[in-house]
Amino acid sequence: MGEIMRIYGETIFDICYLITALVIGVYILFLKYRNNLGRLMGTATLLLGCGDAFHLVPRVLKNFIQYDFTAELGIGKLVTSVTMTIFYILMFYIYKNKYKVENTKKIEYSIWILAIIRIILCMLPQNNWITNDGSLMMGIIRNIPFTIMGLIIIVLYYQKREECNEFKHIWINVLLSFVFYLIVVLGTTKVPILGAFMIPKTVCYILIIVAFAKMIKKNKE
Repeated sequence: MGEIMRIYGETIFDICYLITALVIGVYILFLKYRNNLGRLMGTATLLLGCGDAFHLVPRVLKNFIQYDFTAELGIGKLVTSVTMTIFYILMFYIYKNKYKVENTKKIEYSIWILAIIRIILCMLPQNNWITNDGSLMMGIIRNIPFTIMGLIIIVLYYQKREECNEFKHIWINVLLSFVFYLIVVLGTTKVPILGAFMIPKTVCYILIIVAFAKMIKKNKE
């Protein structure tokens, strides 16, 4: 009974998250009131939802269909890894556009270099995406540049937290999402139950895209 409740609870949560991300992404991207900031936030939100769908849809289906989804889950993780990397590139440009910050070339170059390194590391065959049994070491290595990207974004949004009420808590949501994510990366190999931390990680991303929607609503008014 407990396992059935877990499966249905996880399934409902995943579906609600994907619908939320896609609806808010479309809402932001296709509003009549559009500017560069809106397009960036809409693109980031849709990218988040579409990227996660590659991993979450097979995850949902495997609970109800008698089929080996190992390859689909592994490839889904690869796609999500790449789209999340691009998401944080967009987070930088959202920051730059919203706060009209100049002289950010060094930070911009750093973000791009880290993103390229991260994507290259994700593409290495040692990740064993097809068999979905990558090693802990590869998980750590490919997440080093990603974590540094996250730290940069956290610091940038933290510094501007008092300048925009809608974006005030983005830094803490990004910080917590990385804490939960790293717990999963570092701990699930030995303690599978730690994979449950992906749920609060996802909640953090929902709060970020809700902040985007609030910003668009404010600008529209």
